[in-house]
Amino acid sequence: MEIGEKSNKTLPVVGRFAPTPSGRLHLGNLMCAMLSWLSAKAAGGKVILRIEDLDAARCPFMGENTKYLLDDLAWMGLAFDGEVLWQSGRSAIYDTFLDKLKEKDLLYPCYCSRAELHAATAPHRADGVPKYDRKCWYRLQNGEPPPRDRKPALRVKVPNEIFGFVDGLQGEYSENLEADCSDFVVRRSDGVYAYQLAVVVDDGLSGVSEIVRGNDLLDSTPRQMFLQKIFGFSHPVYRHIPLLTDANGRRLSKREGDGCMERVRAAYPDPAPVIGALAAALGLLPSPESMRLKDLISLFDWSKIPRGAVLLPEGF
Repeated sequence: MEIGEKSNKTLPVVGRFAPTPSGRLHLGNLMCAMLSWLSAKAAGGKVILRIEDLDAARCPFMGENTKYLLDDLAWMGLAFDGEVLWQSGRSAIYDTFLDKLKEKDLLYPCYCSRAELHAATAPHRADGVPKYDRKCWYRLQNGEPPPRDRKPALRVKVPNEIFGFVDGLQGEYSENLEADCSDFVVRRSDGVYAYQLAVVVDDGLSGVSEIVRGNDLLDSTPRQMFLQKIFGFSHPVYRHIPLLTDANGRRLSKREGDGCMERVRAAYPDPAPVIGALAAALGLLPSPESMRLKDLISLFDWSKIPRGAVLLPEGF
């Protein structure tokens, strides 16, 4: 296993919370924000708020969902450091890093349709996601003309190399990018930058040294470490937290309205009982009690946080 060559461990802790305003926040999102905030503040660090509104069609700048998001965070008492970072205004910055990939001859156009990518005969990753077969790369090498009726996405060609790290909660994790992941999209066919590139650039330029996020994003990390290496960024410390689930073990969903903040705030005008219930579910308190976020800083310890799923507190 190759652990990241560079590390931010000795630098002051800079955390971040980076929600996508595609719907109203739920308690699972707030739990992630809480843990990121508490971890950084307990270490005397700071926390940045970044709004991942790359897709203007789904997440219009300062749309209704974003306004609710900001209000919900303020209601919880989550005060962030510095100005809010909006990904929607950073395309010119991403352009410069895309150029770095071009300079290293790592980019190629991909004309494959969604149907082709999800074809039953295509190889799949362990999580069921189709693994790209480099069809357009081989097409380019063979000098075949591209389809005339499609705009291409841009993929980055990954190496036959293992990228691994030790997660602060989940332990060792690694992937051979070529065998396990294959080439991934860094800019969509509509010109919108993809999550993997944007998040690496923004974390790197913001000096983020600790990333706290859901363990459903664990397998994104090797791809991001690869881009961090290409761009010359240090590797942050990662902590992939358990997901908040209902009594049946189903993860909360914005689409289904699970633990939706609209209902939570209607039932609890004061956030203190909500914060206390989440803290107890996470093992920071022996039982639910009304708490303010600042009062949890002295109680925070990553050794108390479970690795497995966290059950939605009763009554929510």
